[in-house]
Amino acid sequence: MATAMVEDSNFEDDQLASMTTDDIVRASRLLDNEIRILKEEVQRTNLELESIKEKIKENQEKIKLNKQLPYLVGNIVEILEMNPEDDAEEDGANIDLDSQRKGKCVVLKTSTRQMFIGDGAKLVRDAFQLAKEKSPCIIFIDEIDAIGTKRFDSEVSGDREVQRTMLELLNQLDGFSSDERIKVIAATNRADILDPALMRSGRLDRKIEFPHPTEEARARIMQIHSRKMNVHPDVNFEELARSTDDFNGAQLKAVCVEAGMLALRRDATEVNHEDFNEGIIQVQAKKKASLNYYA
Repeated sequence: MATAMVEDSNFEDDQLASMTTDDIVRASRLLDNEIRILKEEVQRTNLELESIKEKIKENQEKIKLNKQLPYLVGNIVEILEMNPEDDAEEDGANIDLDSQRKGKCVVLKTSTRQMFIGDGAKLVRDAFQLAKEKSPCIIFIDEIDAIGTKRFDSEVSGDREVQRTMLELLNQLDGFSSDERIKVIAATNRADILDPALMRSGRLDRKIEFPHPTEEARARIMQIHSRKMNVHPDVNFEELARSTDDFNGAQLKAVCVEAGMLALRRDATEVNHEDFNEGIIQVQAKKKASLNYYA
């Protein structure tokens, strides 16, 4: 062992002896560059850690405020699960029949998990059968683009299952007459990728577009979402609406929630105009960060 260490030391000495001054300067610069990169990596990691701590604190605060004023913050409705693209391609489309039949509306919710082959088509049949039993009835299919995309040749079992589900949907759309008093409403934000067979006359042939709300509508939406809040009389919703160009309904609601939380943080009894302005700034920042993430 001692002999090996002596040999390694001699080898390093020989290397140093054979290096010119330029070689030593170049190696020193490379070492300095690596040290700088490591320092930047440590700094970035520390910043990410601080950001995570801040998010944890913010979520804890939201939970606390939710217990105090649930009408202000609102309950957690959905959790977004982000899967890798390759997993999403291999997964089939599963339609989950909502057992909570509110009023007389059968709700079909699409997800990306398919346990058994044929389940999607079976649940479509069950949904239409249930609608016939509960007639007059509305069948609402949310995110229909998950099962109604244009057909193509594919060897992936998940893609084939999606196509089988859509074929069953087409059969069911053709299988009942107008006197059965059943209406089908489907929602999507990607109408451009839907199969033409779905859009032909006699099926989903009437299209209604819901663009972003106008300035007047934005003011009204913010008034609706803040109606249970103690809003200061000086709050000008028309002026706020002019600052929320290109906001959708969910983002306008988020503005009201942020404004209410800002008022709670400063122990105020009323939500003032400045709280709403700050809420708009925060929602705009989140919107920009989301766009940059997918850029």
